[in-house]
Amino acid sequence: MRLYKIISGFKFTFRALRYRNYRLFFTGQSISLIGMWIQNVAMGWLVYRLTSSATLLGIVGFAENIPVLLLTSFAGVLVDRWNRRRIFIVTQFLFMVQAFIMAFLILSNMIQIWHIMVLSVILGIITAIDATARQSFWVEMIDEKEDLGNAIALNSTMYNTARLLGPAFAGFVIAVVGEGICFLLNGISYFAVIIALFAMKLAPKPQRPKKADFIQGLKEGIKYASNIIPIRYTLLLLALISFLANPYLVLMPVFAKEVLGQGAQALGYLVGCSGFGALTGAIFIASQKTSKNLSSFIFGGALSAGTGFVIFSQSRIMLLSLASVFVISFGIMMIIAFCNILIQTVVDDDKRGRVMALHVLALMGMTPFGNLLLGSLSENIGAPHTFLIVGIVVMAGAIGYRYKRIQVA
Repeated sequence: MRLYKIISGFKFTFRALRYRNYRLFFTGQSISLIGMWIQNVAMGWLVYRLTSSATLLGIVGFAENIPVLLLTSFAGVLVDRWNRRRIFIVTQFLFMVQAFIMAFLILSNMIQIWHIMVLSVILGIITAIDATARQSFWVEMIDEKEDLGNAIALNSTMYNTARLLGPAFAGFVIAVVGEGICFLLNGISYFAVIIALFAMKLAPKPQRPKKADFIQGLKEGIKYASNIIPIRYTLLLLALISFLANPYLVLMPVFAKEVLGQGAQALGYLVGCSGFGALTGAIFIASQKTSKNLSSFIFGGALSAGTGFVIFSQSRIMLLSLASVFVISFGIMMIIAFCNILIQTVVDDDKRGRVMALHVLALMGMTPFGNLLLGSLSENIGAPHTFLIVGIVVMAGAIGYRYKRIQVA
């Protein structure tokens, strides 16, 4: 009987994989995301090796994410009007080209910090469109709406499996052959998801009339999101987490080298443990059989993340630091995934692109300023004190959300 329950629970956790289109996406994206995380770790180590500056780590993160803040809302209007799969294919191709250019510059010893800045801005422009199209594409891969939350959770599982494997592998590759090969591997990995997208068989969707007034469509989406109470408070908490908590990985090179006295492999372990915590959280989310009590899960995640930041800020022991990073990432994953599920469940499909653009804006658009703030604070008061402040503010945000939870479902 116990074995039967385990098998049944396993099938329930992975039920979205019964859809062919989602299986294709899951397979292709799994490979591509490993490459992306290899590149992310290599980028941080490259910048810090070239400059030895925590502030410049923050500036590079700002350069990559500021286009998300400026362009995502407009991308939402486009996604509601254009074919989402075609948009998705184009953005994956552009990601691949950007990675190959970076690889060439590094391997030819031509790389300079201004190259990184320019290519980071280009990466951010692509991301603004890609993230909005990706979030709006779920409903086209999943036939039954009740499985949408499971698909989102499994995507988080996929993302964080890559987050676990990619950084650990990146640390090894950087130590042996340098950062350039990391970017090359990432570029190659995009072929997998592009092939998967072309192989999908999607049901034809009726073309919605394209409104002449682009700005009016943008305003309509913003007004709709602000009037729906669960969406409003969820986006506010997500913006806080994006501003303070999400950028914490940008300071991992500082913690690895200056606080813990370690090298690139320690950085890989820290970021990898972050991925393991988020992966554990994603599996927990996928195992949920109901979409009830979403606000309680979101509150618990925020409280856990804040506590993890406080402990990590005081730790000088590698094992305790790894455990703290695990807790931080588990909590952040709870917030991100359950907020996504809540919004996807509530939103009307004809406004999905614009509302999910606001979701992407809340999740990623505040990160540039968080990168700058954390980098600057780390330079002036030290990384440990910076994380202590982050932990306290995140816990305060959790309490504020808890106070409003009666309105949030």
